[in-house]
Amino acid sequence: MASVLTAPPLETTTEDSTDPNQISESPATRTIHGVSARHQVRMGRAATVGEGFNWLTFGTIAVFHLGALVALFLFSWQRLAITAVLYVLAINVGIGMCYHRLLTHRGYHVPKWLEYAMTVCATLSLEGGPIFWVSTHRVHHQLSDREGDPHTPREGGWWAHTGWILFGEALHAQTEALARYSPDLRRDRFHVWLSKYHWLPITLSGILLLAGGWYWGGWLNGVAMVLWGVLLRVTLGLHATWLVNSATHLWGSRRFETRDDSRNSWWVALLTGGEGWHNNHHAHPVSARHGLAWYEIDPNFWGIWLLAKVGLARKIQVAKFDPENPKPAGM
Repeated sequence: MASVLTAPPLETTTEDSTDPNQISESPATRTIHGVSARHQVRMGRAATVGEGFNWLTFGTIAVFHLGALVALFLFSWQRLAITAVLYVLAINVGIGMCYHRLLTHRGYHVPKWLEYAMTVCATLSLEGGPIFWVSTHRVHHQLSDREGDPHTPREGGWWAHTGWILFGEALHAQTEALARYSPDLRRDRFHVWLSKYHWLPITLSGILLLAGGWYWGGWLNGVAMVLWGVLLRVTLGLHATWLVNSATHLWGSRRFETRDDSRNSWWVALLTGGEGWHNNHHAHPVSARHGLAWYEIDPNFWGIWLLAKVGLARKIQVAKFDPENPKPAGM
């Protein structure tokens, strides 16, 4: 049984920070600075459109969207409840708390067994394995709203939302190429293995939903459980995540004058558990807390706070800034 770690106070700063009022440079920036130009994976519209349309990715997304539409005709409160629970596990715990704030930016630390469990939850979102997701997001921070950014709205709102994954060669399984951007994950055998077999957890969840639904209500209930708990849930989760790529670089307020177009969007924050406070995040990327004002709801940080209360989260980074003169970290 893993030992339980004692959590420090939530208001902390990084160990190597020279300014007590700022969060230090993010792991994303430090990592990509260490990747030579000839070893970088080509991303962005100019680099991928010429490689052609990816019909396999398009077909997969189309099937999930069609299944999501069918699910709406097979509503039940039980199916809705199961879908809601799986959505929270995949998008809030998996993408927001784990892939984003834990693995990409190391805004806090948890025991390895918990990190692995949360990573498995993230794969239920159909957004790829940890090395793919983390590496892509680190590139986004390094080249945000410039050439090479995988999904900047400056190359089109539709491109930022969905188009960027529909062109070029799918990168989900290219562990070796993408691992250059996430050497911390490359050294971890579990993350390497799960990056290769990230489709296993969501496949297993579908099988369990089908079997359980069939057992408790017949074959139609089993199929409906899969439609709700996998296809509809994944479709909603994908669009919620994509809105962070598109909407929060197009509309909203800006507290910090960052070098990119990031904005704070309350409605995207509602859909994603706090990821919509994107300008706050780009200004202080290592901060595990994205909602920096009392009215900026941030359920994903509440989850991290709860982990700290039971001794399972430590070294939690929280941005500190002057409200009268807010500046991004490092300035």
